[in-house]
Amino acid sequence: MDNPAVWAEIDRLRHLKGAALRVKYQELFGAETRSSNTQFLFRRIAWRLQARAEGDLSERARRRASEIADDTELRLRAPRDFAARLRAQSVQPPAGARRQRDSRLPPAGAILSRVYRGQSVVVHVRDDGFEYQGQHYRSLSAIARQATGTRWNGLAFFRLTERRCG
Repeated sequence: MDNPAVWAEIDRLRHLKGAALRVKYQELFGAETRSSNTQFLFRRIAWRLQARAEGDLSERARRRASEIADDTELRLRAPRDFAARLRAQSVQPPAGARRQRDSRLPPAGAILSRVYRGQSVVVHVRDDGFEYQGQHYRSLSAIARQATGTRWNGLAFFRLTERRCG
């Protein structure tokens, strides 16, 4: 693009806030936008300014885009039940199949302990997870959160972050 006036206008756009970008969008497109995403608005406005200065899509390109759009059902958002259907269709591992155990974890039967703010946190490692204060947990992170009241990486909390060989 060789038009310095368009470059200057695009440069000015970079410093506009959302409300000013929405006004500029309405000026250029002749319709209000529902978006308040400044990055999206900036890009759309910059594209329109360039298209006006350099020329828009050719009629042939517009026809082809229209043909492609007519061949598919265009969705802007996934259906409401999309995530539930995806979970239902996902392939479940066969019964009895296990994930590979993290090599940083000690073997079942081991005891992990850590003193946190004067309180001893003692965890028994089991084949199917961990036991802390008589309750079963699937992750060390859940135990660390229970013990401290804040989110932790369980491996970091129990200082198990270095991989063990073998």
